[in-house]
Amino acid sequence: MTNAESSARLLTGTIASLAGAFVVVLAAAVALAFGIMTNANDLEAARQNDRLDAAMNAEVLLRRDNLRTVRALKPLLDAGLPHATLQWSFSLIAERLLEFDGSFLVTAAGRLLAGVENGRPATQAGYDALRRLKPGLPGGNSAGQLPPAGHPPPLPLFSIVNDNGQITSIVVATIADDDIVNAATREAAFVVGYRRATPARIAALGHRHRIDDLHVVTDKPSDALLRRPIPSPDGQVAAWLTWQASRPGDAMLPRFAWALGIVAILLSSIFAYVCRRLGHAAQQIALRERQIQRLAGQDELSRLPNRRTFDRRLDQEIAQLDRKGSPLAVLLIDLDRFKAVNDTYGHNAGDELVRQVAGRLAAMLRIGDTVARLGGDEFGIIMTHLGQPGDSAALAQRILDTLAEPFEVGGVTVSIGCSIGIAHAPQDGKDRATLMRRADAALYQAKNEGRNRYAFFETQMNAALQMKRTVEDELRSAIARDELTLHYQPQVSIDGTKIIGLEALVRWPHPVHGMIPPSEFIPIAEERGLIMPLSEWVLRRACEQARHWPGVKLAVNVSPIQFRHKDFVASVIRILDETGFDPARLELELTEGVLVDDADAAENAMMDLRSHGVSLALDDFGTGYSSLIYLRRFAFDKIKIDRSFLEYMEATGESAILVHSVVHLGRALGLRVCAEGVETPEQHRFLQAVGCHELQGFLFSRPVPAEAIDTLLARESPFAATQTAA
Repeated sequence: MTNAESSARLLTGTIASLAGAFVVVLAAAVALAFGIMTNANDLEAARQNDRLDAAMNAEVLLRRDNLRTVRALKPLLDAGLPHATLQWSFSLIAERLLEFDGSFLVTAAGRLLAGVENGRPATQAGYDALRRLKPGLPGGNSAGQLPPAGHPPPLPLFSIVNDNGQITSIVVATIADDDIVNAATREAAFVVGYRRATPARIAALGHRHRIDDLHVVTDKPSDALLRRPIPSPDGQVAAWLTWQASRPGDAMLPRFAWALGIVAILLSSIFAYVCRRLGHAAQQIALRERQIQRLAGQDELSRLPNRRTFDRRLDQEIAQLDRKGSPLAVLLIDLDRFKAVNDTYGHNAGDELVRQVAGRLAAMLRIGDTVARLGGDEFGIIMTHLGQPGDSAALAQRILDTLAEPFEVGGVTVSIGCSIGIAHAPQDGKDRATLMRRADAALYQAKNEGRNRYAFFETQMNAALQMKRTVEDELRSAIARDELTLHYQPQVSIDGTKIIGLEALVRWPHPVHGMIPPSEFIPIAEERGLIMPLSEWVLRRACEQARHWPGVKLAVNVSPIQFRHKDFVASVIRILDETGFDPARLELELTEGVLVDDADAAENAMMDLRSHGVSLALDDFGTGYSSLIYLRRFAFDKIKIDRSFLEYMEATGESAILVHSVVHLGRALGLRVCAEGVETPEQHRFLQAVGCHELQGFLFSRPVPAEAIDTLLARESPFAATQTAA
């Protein structure tokens, strides 16, 4: 799947998610609105149901009170008047006061005493017909029995009955609350009334109590809050009282509609805006991905192929070695003095220099060869179709000559060089990792040999390469586990009788490789950023051990990288404080490399060290082009003549003249002079004759462990044999 397809799918998924969220939010808003409306409708329906109950209770109470007006006949009943008189009196009351279709005055046994039905005197048959509608009316099996003394009479009765579609409401009331109507028969008297529930009367009831469209139906309404059952005489329900529910929630819908519309429009606008922005972003991402795809194999600064393309191309060429039958060469190029240009003239100048170098390299290659920028100031070349082994050397020499020519950078002319490491396939390796590793080993060799040169990979470089890996992998842990050790080489007085100083030299007793000298691991430590912890370990351990050798100067070498560190002076003072070592006994040995890059910062650091009592010595004097300038500007206490001047020195040769001049120069400037590499009595006698102050070399002692120093210091004349020879 391409990046564009991946972006399209991602965009589609994002829009689908947003659309889903939009639908969910809108549905939630609509559901909330409808929930509120439905709840309002349900609440109103419940209120109407309660209102119907109240209406029917009110009607019952009204009808019962009307029936109880018949109590005016109680004296007539007690007097035992004839039936005709009682009927006339009951008819008169019923005509004026009762609002029933039929009214009956009956005994508890159901015997009719008087009655009116549809404006005419009622008969026993009329009451019996009513009783069949509601068997619980007076006259049932238990009716007519006198209640026990002290018990209240039966409660009023109200019923609604469905008789084949004829709805009848029946009300029963006692005619007296506490007396027996007929003392002879001891029967209680009841008045029973009924009304036909016509549609008009039902509608009037609903109107009086604000219940809309109250009516009777034979189809059961679905809403339990909007129905009231009307049983038949047999107890079955075939009719229901129902009404038109008032729905305030529906009335709220028009009021909510505009709000829902605004919410929908707002959400739709937001969704459309987000989709538009996502679409624009997707276009930009797709454009950027196309640019990235185009530049993925190209270095943006130099416009050359980058390491990724270089590796892929090298893999392709190696895979075709057997088919083509011709070897190939890998050249790794590292610019010399690039850092100085970058630091002196700025990063823009460094970038411009990289572009110009890339242009020169690209112009030198044949069709089919590849040049790439591998990073920083490092370039790589894949040279294919080698006609003879010397072709890669010829190309390397042309590169050296071309990059040695001056560059115009930012209006300034700068000169650099380069170091080149060369490895061939298939003889040096048949895979990319091996070839690159061995070309890097050759490059490392070219740098160690003085730079501005090329080197082929050779078998013995494997040992150096292995050592480099060992240093990188194990030195840090060796420092942390205190696995290093110090050896000391004495610095003796000019007469060779007394030890006046000791130079601390670090050694690495490796469990596999044996004793590793500093010349093999210190350069790698500087390259890999381990020089600071290593140097602090050396200074701390030397100060701890030299405390036991009073009166002897302690000399410790300082790496240029260590000296340029912003916390160097502070770390020296801290270690002196922590170890309790006398600063006046410490002598730091510096080389010209300490002073080249930033003379002002170096001078400030040196003055700070001297203010704390630390002495400074200029090591390897005479090997640099500007040592005399440093002697004039910087406050050194001692100069050390490099061992190369004594190695082939003759008493009357040029080296002897130079040594003589350096000694006299140092004495004239008030500096102590120490000669390194003294190995013969003749050299000793010569240096003594020219006035040198201190001597150091194998003639007196090789670097030895701290225990041997204890032995030498314990002797009165540690170098008596040397004096005899001299």
